[in-house]
Order: sequence, then structure tokens, then C-alpha cells
Amino acid sequence: MDRARDMLRSGDWLTRERIRLVAVALLLASTLGFLYLVVTAHGGIDQQGRPLGTDFSNVYAAGSYANEVNADAAFDPVQQFARERAIFGAATQFYGWHYPPFFLFIAAALALMPYGAALAVWQTVTLGLYLLAIRAILQPSFRGARSASPESIATERKRQTPQTGLWTQWLWIPDSSYAASGMTAEWLLLALAFPSVLINVGHGQNGFLTAALIGGALVMLDRRPLVAGILFGLLVYKPQYGLMIPLVLAVSGRWKCFAAAAATVALLTAATTLSFGASVWHAFLASTEFTRTVVLEQGNTGWYKIQSVFAWARMWGASIPVAYALQGAAIVALAGALARLWRGTAPYPLKAAALCLATILATPYSFDYDMMVLAPAIAYLAVDGFARGFGPWEKTILAALWLMPLLARAVAQVSLIPLGVPAMLAVFVMIVRRAEPGLASPMAFSGASSTIAAGPGGTARGRDIAAFKS
Repeated sequence: MDRARDMLRSGDWLTRERIRLVAVALLLASTLGFLYLVVTAHGGIDQQGRPLGTDFSNVYAAGSYANEVNADAAFDPVQQFARERAIFGAATQFYGWHYPPFFLFIAAALALMPYGAALAVWQTVTLGLYLLAIRAILQPSFRGARSASPESIATERKRQTPQTGLWTQWLWIPDSSYAASGMTAEWLLLALAFPSVLINVGHGQNGFLTAALIGGALVMLDRRPLVAGILFGLLVYKPQYGLMIPLVLAVSGRWKCFAAAAATVALLTAATTLSFGASVWHAFLASTEFTRTVVLEQGNTGWYKIQSVFAWARMWGASIPVAYALQGAAIVALAGALARLWRGTAPYPLKAAALCLATILATPYSFDYDMMVLAPAIAYLAVDGFARGFGPWEKTILAALWLMPLLARAVAQVSLIPLGVPAMLAVFVMIVRRAEPGLASPMAFSGASSTIAAGPGGTARGRDIAAFKS
């Protein structure tokens, strides 16, 4: 037991080969599972009577209303359900349209295509944007490696390449296109195998786009604040994410970005009104009553699917006022910690990761597919770990967060034990601790793990978790 505890504490169990093995296994299982759904479907309906992409069906139905100059109908559950049944058959279940009118632009464009093509385009484009954002986050951590010669990198890679068997050689991902800069393609494996990716593909959800916008905005925040502001402003289709981002921009004095985000929202509001009519806003506001009472407060979609403090409290029997009070307390605590962090001198990757986590934790309305936002958070934490080393338990906690979307819904459904929120809170606390002034130097972590080694550029690197690199 002591040995197992020591390995979890140091993170030595998290070897490079083990990471690749788990990631490849998850990616293969996810791919095969999705292909099975597609192959066994009839007319775009799977064996359980659901449209492929499930939740995407509400986007397509709403878009068809918008194209008929009847956008208001999408916000009426009765009319929305009738359109879904007309498109996907009388046996289809109801998939509610809960987005603000801004999202009708995307829905209308997608509804011009056949359903299968629209789903494929939606998933492919947004997945690509998500991957670009993750690569942009990770890439700067390799700038120090560029001083190494291609020959030395090739020699090191040859030494590290597993030769013990065919299966381990197959798991090795060639990185010839990145060799000169020290990058490998293993970041792509981990980004694609992230369990929330399967959830988003299966449900046709918007998590890829959300992660891309938040990740991209954080990459651009200091270099191109106007671009970052536009990306933050485009997140207005997820209004529940509008708590922590404006706070951070304000307390850190990033007023140019703040103004760009506000202007983006204002322009989108004007364009939406001109395109779909002023009545669409009344229809949307009226529909929020259904979303609040039926979906959130009564939990008709299932508490186990919602990853929030509010849902945790309701799942354990708390009344609606008590659940809101607990969520409010979490918001206040998160806001205070986040403001202190962003006003301080903590490394930027920690600030960025904290904002991603606080954005999810602050809203009572966050499903497991929204955990895609954890991907940029994990990427930023990996960057900080490569630069300064990892402290006790931190590698294990980071690995658990990566796996969390795979477990959160299933475990809560069968046991009423919520794993998602406690895991996210634990990582947020870990970030706050790493940001403490006494832990600001790389030397503070130098004894945390024997696997941290100096890389070619002279910075601390964990070779056993190099798979997180880009």
C-alpha cells in the first residue's frame, strides 16, 4: 500500500507507454462504437430510435424553422417537438432547443444541407477548430527545444522508441514533421482520445466549438486582445458562461479585450434582430422558463448528466433554494479566488486553466459534454508542469481530470456519487496552491518526482508525460 501511495503521489506510474496505451484503447473503442451506431442505423435513426447525433437534431429542426422565416417556433417546445417528429419520425424523443437566438445563424446554415451532411460538417469543422486551439496552447512549450540539433533529437527519439514488441512499436506515433522543433504528434492522440470528444461526437454537441473559442481566446489574449475579445464575444451562444470571463477581463485591466467582446455581442444582437425579427427575443425569454424549471430545477434530463454544484445538491435531495444557495456560494468563492489569481503574478498557464475550470463550475447548467472545456485547462496545466515541474499528487490529479468525462455520468447514474464537480474543484484548488508565491520557482517542485528531467532547451520536463506535448 505504501508503494502504491508513493507512486500515486509522485506520478511515477504515469509512464509514456501507459499513457499511449490508454489513449489508443479509448480512441479505438470510441471510434468502433460510433461506427457501429452509423452502420446499424436505418435512415439516420439508430437502433434505439434516436437520430444520429441525438442533440444535433434540435439544432437541425430549429434551423429549418429559421429558414422558413419562423424562428420563433423553435423556442416553443410543442412546435419544436412537432418539427423533430416530422423530420425524424413519430417515435423520436424530444430534444429541446435551449440556445439564445444567436445560434440560429449556425442552425439555419446547417439546415440547408441534408441531415447527415450537416452533422458531418458540424462535427468535422468544430473538431478541427478544437484541435487547432489545443495545438496553439501547447506549441510555445517547445520553443526551447529548437536549439537542439535534428541529429541529437533523432538520437534521443531512437533511444526512447519502444522496441519490445510489435504492439508497442505500433503505438509509437511518428513525429518527423515536428522533429526540428522538438514537437511530437502525440498531443493529437491525447486530444482526440479525450473522453469528452466521444460524448460530443455521439450527441452532436457544441463542446468542440466552445473549447476552441475559449482556448483560442486565451492564446490570443495578450498578443491580440481584439481577436481574443471577438472570440470571447462569440461565446454568447452559451450565456451561462458569461460570469467569470468578464470578471477576469475587468480585474486584470484587459479593457481592450473587454470592449471587443462587448462590441461583438452588440453586433450579434443587432444582426440577430434584423435577421429573425425582434419577436425572437420574446420567444427566447419565454422559453427560458421551461429550461429553468423542467430541465434544471426538476432535472428531467437526469441529475447525473448535469455537472454542477446545483445538480449535485438536487441529486442528494436538497431543495431548490438550498441548491441555488450552494451554487451561489461556489460562484462567490470561485470569483474571489479567480480575481486574486488574475491580479497576481502567477504564471499565465495557471490563470488560463483556472478560468476554464471556473467557467464550468460557476454555472448550474453544465452537462457532461461541456467538459470539453477541460481540454484547454489540461493543456495549460501540462505546459506549466513542463516548465516548472509537477508537485506531489499533481500528475495523478491531472490524469484523473482527463479521464473524468468517461466516468462522471455513469458513476453518478448508478451510485448517485458525483465525480465531475469534486474533481474540477480539486484541480482548481491545486491551481491556487501552485500559484502561491512560495511555489513560484521551478526549484520548489524539483524534488516532487524523480521523472522530471532537463530537456534539450534547459527547462524541466517530464519524459514520462511527454505525450501531452505539442
